[in-house]
Amino acid sequence: MKNSTQIGLKGALITLLRMSIGWHFFYEGVVKLFAEKWSAYSFLANTSGFLSGFYHWFSVSPSLMKVVDILNIYGLIIIGLGLFLGFFVRYIAISGALLLTLYYFAYPPFGASLLGTGEGHLYIVDKLFIEAIALIYIALAKETGFGIDLLRHRMTILKKEDPILKNSSAEADIKSRREALKNLFTLPALGLMGWGAFNNSKKYDVDVMTGATIQVKSTALAELKGVLPKGKIGKHQISRLVAGGNLIGGWAHSRDLIYVSSLFKAYNTEKKVYETLLLAENAGIDTINIGFVSNPLMAKYKKATGSKIKVISQVAPNMKKGDIYEQINGAIDSGADILQIQGNWCDWLVRDRKVEIIEKMMSRIREHGITVGLAAHSVESLIRCEELGIIPDYYMKTMHHDNYWSAHPRENRVPFEVDGKTNLDHNKWHDNCFCLFPERTVDFVNRTKVPVMGFKVLAAGAIQPEDGFRWAFENGADFVCVGMFDFQIVNNVNVTMEILKNLPNRKREWFG
Repeated sequence: MKNSTQIGLKGALITLLRMSIGWHFFYEGVVKLFAEKWSAYSFLANTSGFLSGFYHWFSVSPSLMKVVDILNIYGLIIIGLGLFLGFFVRYIAISGALLLTLYYFAYPPFGASLLGTGEGHLYIVDKLFIEAIALIYIALAKETGFGIDLLRHRMTILKKEDPILKNSSAEADIKSRREALKNLFTLPALGLMGWGAFNNSKKYDVDVMTGATIQVKSTALAELKGVLPKGKIGKHQISRLVAGGNLIGGWAHSRDLIYVSSLFKAYNTEKKVYETLLLAENAGIDTINIGFVSNPLMAKYKKATGSKIKVISQVAPNMKKGDIYEQINGAIDSGADILQIQGNWCDWLVRDRKVEIIEKMMSRIREHGITVGLAAHSVESLIRCEELGIIPDYYMKTMHHDNYWSAHPRENRVPFEVDGKTNLDHNKWHDNCFCLFPERTVDFVNRTKVPVMGFKVLAAGAIQPEDGFRWAFENGADFVCVGMFDFQIVNNVNVTMEILKNLPNRKREWFG
């Protein structure tokens, strides 16, 4: 009796393990099957492990990609069903382990490809590794759990035992029913989980982290008019047009329109963020500038899609804790490529005569061999740092003219008022103007000898791209950073390319 109980418990545990992994495979396959025009191309083309050449070989051939996509989708579904329902378990488990091994070495969690993800910082052992080991165990174990295989085996034994034991047909029938119920319970379990997943997908849309690569809008990409030029900051070649991080951070400068931030966040769901980023990359934008809190999401995106997008992470001192390096360490751990001292903090530290903190932060970043930027809204901040010999690898400065309706009068503008107190007086600052003194900014930019990235070049939506981009580039910006919705990306790339072809009024030489 004890031995029978132990066997039953062991069988139940193996069954639960097998079904869990099986559901993962099945769900991945079904999501890919129903995702519109899904392809493994992005996954294969962006691999960065030591076997990347092998994966890239598949991605360059359209005919091979069709075969790979079909095998991937239906392989996942068949392996998932086999594991969940328990048929041909040993063969299915070996096939699943081999498939997981291919996934694992595409983006191995060690060496240069190590990235922080939503699952934690991993080295060698990740989810794929653990599932593959579990499948190898299932394939080699004496017992494979309850399911169709065991039912067939037990039914065969019952037929052989009947004449020997002289069981009545009724008694044999009871035994067979018990075996059927015990081994076929995975069928209703699959139905219930499938029903739950279907209802969940209707309510929340497809889970962005299933691995079913979010698709790029090919119709939009067809409108591209060329290749986006690149420049250099530090050791990094990056696109002249850089994506702004507000699109994934949920921040919106909207003057007195109180609903805009909520609308912004509602539109940019995690899935939409992934779609936007993939579209941007395919359009030639290879860099994004993000707020520190967005590092986990960007690391998650890069891990899930195999993206090689460069991440510029803004960092700020934690004055409450007295730790000025906390965000620097966190951004490095998350895999950020470039670190930039946040603009409003640069302003506040200069305003409050704590410039030494900026210098210490820059030194710490450089100790790690990482390119460092210094951002500001007030040009006075950069001028003061320059006077003290605090020179970054590049500047990031708000750069826009003030010829738009909501800009308050110049005589009412005060240095350092951006990111300060908003006023109810229409003639004073109210989240409406970010480059307070455009001429002073242009003078500073044109005499500096390091690359300059202009941001807020559209005054947070008050200036048209054709106007704002041209003004920034003509007045010395080497790069422009712009927050964009997905439907704006291709147009912004085209506008940037057209402007860069013809800049007769630019006086400053290109840096970077």
